[in-house]
Amino acid sequence: MRALRFAALPFALRFALRDLLGDPRGFGVFIACIVIGVAAISGVSGLSRSLAEGLAREGRTILGGDASFSLVSREFSPEQREFFAARGKLSEISLMRAMARRDDGDAALVEIKAVDPATYPAFGAVALEPDMPLAEALATRDGVPGLAVDPMLLARLDARLGDIVTIGVSRFMLRAMLRSEPDKLAGGIGFGPRAMMTRAALAGAQLASPGSIFRNVVRVALKGEASDAEVKAFAEDAERAFPLAGWEKRRRDAVSPQFSRNLDRFAQLLTLVALTALVAGGAGVANAVQGFVERKRAQFAILKALGAQGTRVFGIALAEVLAAASFAIVIGLVVGALIPMAGAQALRDLADLPISAALDARGAIVGALYGFLVVLIFALIPLGRAHATPVAALLRDDSRGATLTRYRAGAGAAAIALAALVMATSFDIKLGAAYVGAAFAAFALLRGAAWAAMRLARALPRLRDARLRFALANIWRPKSLTPALMISIGLTQTLLIALALVEGAIHNELARADAGEIPNFFFIDIPKAQTQAFADFVSAEAPGARIEHVPMMRGRIIAVKDTPVDRIAVADDAKWALEGDRGVTFSSALPANSTLAEGEWWPANYAGPPLVSLEQKIAEGMGLTIGDSIRVNVLGREITAKIASLRKVDWRSYAINFVMVFSPNAFVGAPYTELFTVAYGAPTVAARDAKDTRLIRETAKRFPNVVSVRVKDALAAIDKIAGQLALAARAAAGLAIVTAVLALASALASGQRARLHDAVVLKTLGATRPWLASAYALEFGLVGLAASLIALAAGAGAAYAMTTMLMKIDFVFPPATAALITLATIIVTITLGLAGTWRVLSRRPGPELREL
Repeated sequence: MRALRFAALPFALRFALRDLLGDPRGFGVFIACIVIGVAAISGVSGLSRSLAEGLAREGRTILGGDASFSLVSREFSPEQREFFAARGKLSEISLMRAMARRDDGDAALVEIKAVDPATYPAFGAVALEPDMPLAEALATRDGVPGLAVDPMLLARLDARLGDIVTIGVSRFMLRAMLRSEPDKLAGGIGFGPRAMMTRAALAGAQLASPGSIFRNVVRVALKGEASDAEVKAFAEDAERAFPLAGWEKRRRDAVSPQFSRNLDRFAQLLTLVALTALVAGGAGVANAVQGFVERKRAQFAILKALGAQGTRVFGIALAEVLAAASFAIVIGLVVGALIPMAGAQALRDLADLPISAALDARGAIVGALYGFLVVLIFALIPLGRAHATPVAALLRDDSRGATLTRYRAGAGAAAIALAALVMATSFDIKLGAAYVGAAFAAFALLRGAAWAAMRLARALPRLRDARLRFALANIWRPKSLTPALMISIGLTQTLLIALALVEGAIHNELARADAGEIPNFFFIDIPKAQTQAFADFVSAEAPGARIEHVPMMRGRIIAVKDTPVDRIAVADDAKWALEGDRGVTFSSALPANSTLAEGEWWPANYAGPPLVSLEQKIAEGMGLTIGDSIRVNVLGREITAKIASLRKVDWRSYAINFVMVFSPNAFVGAPYTELFTVAYGAPTVAARDAKDTRLIRETAKRFPNVVSVRVKDALAAIDKIAGQLALAARAAAGLAIVTAVLALASALASGQRARLHDAVVLKTLGATRPWLASAYALEFGLVGLAASLIALAAGAGAAYAMTTMLMKIDFVFPPATAALITLATIIVTITLGLAGTWRVLSRRPGPELREL
């Protein structure tokens, strides 16, 4: 029965399977390159899906309810609380930043979460050390309320459990260390350690003044087991019942839209890095297929001599290659399916993320398609030579046959299909388009550089050094390794250069903070009645400091051109401006660090309808132009303003910048606080840190309601996150290095026969092993140098685009880092090249001459 089923297969497939099973040699590198790339792509997709499903499954616990509603600098009205209470169980928390200080020590920024232990947490549990109920840790004893704090706060204040700290006007006892919060992810990333207290204790600290920034959040757990549809209907009912509330609402199926979007972006970035690893191994695929065609030369000649058409020979060869590719893809998918299982626990432990291993069928299909398309791109042209080469050429060991146009067109069509697949599966279409464009440009650049290097090597005058002549001849000779090496080495080094330069740019921001080129501090929540007193205080504590301050409130855009923002299409790079409340200000003059791009600024004494100036990129992302209107909810009051101008903002200055700047008459009588920035220098980093510490301590004593945010600490927090992301990107880039090494090995293997012939002739003429080794080292070194120079330019260009356009930070080019990567690449290329030719160097000429 099995024989009958096998006999029913097409002839080309039967022949291919028999031949492949009988002689699978030469497909090792081919299979390894495909397995690594497909496993990485499907594994990244599986990890992303596992985390997304974990967020969805644990959404109720992470959010603290089925739905949440938050107001900035305002309390919920009795009517709103009554509406929520009629639908389910309430849990209310308050969030704000403040300074915690010891009487005889330093002060530190804390992220306060004020809760009612009777209702918080509604789901999950808070883990404390020592183990105790949350109510016991936060209880008031002898008139002193308790705090549960992040262990980092103890380190920053050099404090221990049982010590007393002051927050606002109240004293608190450090009762427990906070090990985990079930709703931590919903709160986003903070710049200070967590300090948990009761809502009554927060009120007693008297931190909230008119215009100060705090957030009140109500979580609602609906009655019974509400479905996602019922939760959505409840949120819509709340919106209809209180259309002017101006709150931010979230549901359990979308706990943190920004986190989910960033997760999708990062997963796409890792997928593209993994795809680069797969493409970098394409040279290995091409070399393996070329070697396969050469090994099967006699068989193909016999088939043609017996009457088989070139198309039939090509079909047999393609069937063998696709069979090997299918085997590799299946292995890659199996390995990729295991990656989420292996990585789930690590992510749970390291990042406290609700992840559970899950299979991702879509990711597996995409990974398989990527694998097949890469095989076709790099295999069709070598396979086409078997069709185009005549029988006589095959029999006399002449492989200089032309490739039929149809196979070149087929490889081009596969490349176009790969680009379309990247675009179709991209979360961020701009990132997908940028990758496709960069990949094609890099290939064209590296292939063109290889062609130029070969032409240059051939055009050079005859050199006196025989080893250098031999090395240059190997660079331009037929079947040269130069194109394969340039592509594999160049793509891999481009990745490494780009990653290194992006990390260097982030570290440069920290150095700018140390040098005083950017503000040292942001001071938040200065009551407008204390503006002058605070300015005098800072001038006395930091003589010569550059001080700037502006009024600040919090508001959210709720409508654009009278259309609610949830009904308009917004560009991905502008969506952040619509997520939650943003800082808003008013000014009679154009703010510093801004330039007018379109429109005109209002007169200093303007008294007409409210006007607003928008940041240009945000306006373009929302489809807004001069004369359009936006509606903003500020402190429960809706303001409709006409766009008078668009500004270009220098976000990299870290100065006071706002997306929205209103005309002063828009907020007459509104409560607000002042935002200060302070910048100063110091002769050394240690002196600057000491000056920072003193200013933080004295500010906390004199102005207990003022929040001090040190820019260096904020940058360090960002740097830590970026470092963790870069570690994942480097791991994916490491796969590209592996595939590049495999491609190099494949290229060396495919050229062994020619090199063996040359070595035998040269050894017969008196060449020694060291002479040959040095000649090969020169060859690989020159090719590695050429590829490195191209990769250096491409990687620097990619890093420049990422830092200046996406991350909005200054681009820096560290020559030492670039030189080190280039030198390492050349050394590795020479080492691997010599290792691959060791068999050639070790062969004795006598036996080889007898076989010729």
